Amino acid sequence: MDKLRGRAETLKTARLLDVEPETLAFLRTLPAEDVRRFRASCVAALFDRAPDMLDRIAAATKLVPAGVAAAISQKALGPRLAAAVAGRLEPARAADIIGKLPVSFTAESCAHLDPRRIQGIVDRLDENLLVRVAVALAERGDHLTMGRFVGHLPDSALRRILPQVDDATVLRTGFAIEEPERLGRIVELMGRDRLASVIGSASAAGLWPEALAVAGMVTGEQRARIASLAAAQPEERLDSLVAMVAGQDLWESLLPLVALLDEQERRTVAALPSLRGADVLGGVVRAVVATGLWAEFLPLVGALPEDSRKIVADAAGTLPAADLDALALEVDKRDLWDLVMPLIELMDDEAKTRIFELPAFQQPS
Repeated sequence: MDKLRGRAETLKTARLLDVEPETLAFLRTLPAEDVRRFRASCVAALFDRAPDMLDRIAAATKLVPAGVAAAISQKALGPRLAAAVAGRLEPARAADIIGKLPVSFTAESCAHLDPRRIQGIVDRLDENLLVRVAVALAERGDHLTMGRFVGHLPDSALRRILPQVDDATVLRTGFAIEEPERLGRIVELMGRDRLASVIGSASAAGLWPEALAVAGMVTGEQRARIASLAAAQPEERLDSLVAMVAGQDLWESLLPLVALLDEQERRTVAALPSLRGADVLGGVVRAVVATGLWAEFLPLVGALPEDSRKIVADAAGTLPAADLDALALEVDKRDLWDLVMPLIELMDDEAKTRIFELPAFQQPS
């Protein structure tokens, strides 16, 4: 999922720095965790070195009632400066002032708040206000800001918010979530029918990458459930998923999900028109070589029609010796010989000779 995480981190960093995402496109080539650390450094640089003026304004707000401070924030400061001041206040005081502001103003200000102060403030806000602000952010299409906040919301607020936002908002917010460990709980709160609706909408809304990212952030039964719901989509929708993955080289995100499918579901995927071309299947082989996902890929290969398996066999047979040896070691380590031997049988004699001369293939366990 690193490519998708890298995209999300790049979008978040661009928002933080108030630049167009394409300006930071080079960040997508870096490990996602490195970009995340860079973004954290940017947060510190931007908010820890705030001008003294902000502290003076924050101190002045303590001298007046919260309602007056809210009026000043709205009329004199504006959303950006008001958020900067809120970040210099004690969370309880900031929450008191926010509670007196119009929801639309608060929603606009949220994008400019120090991300490190969100939890303390959210914990002190009235739940009704949290729900209204979340819905206002959804209406504004500000999914990146929603992604900052949603992981801090209590279950009771999430239960009220989810029915009020559309499926595309759920996917886009999940893609941008700051606390991925909370995503499993959100999926659970949605229930099976809503989750099926969200996955079904990914194709129509052009949000398959977001759906893959969400699937990659949950674990266990939830991930398997998402994989199964995706496999149950009509052929044209499922085919659009595979075509998108091939076009954007996101096999590292899709193959682990395919590996969770039952035999019939795998056969459904294997029969898709988008998985019949030599270019696509050759691309899958190259991606598997790069990621080492042989154990996830080989069960799908076994379900492919014979002509497609032949394409995979030919592509694998032309791999450099080092890549073939890595394949053999992985197969031996995970005891996948029953899956790989039928593939070898489809190779031409020259490829078979190359393979059986490799040290790892000479003494399988």
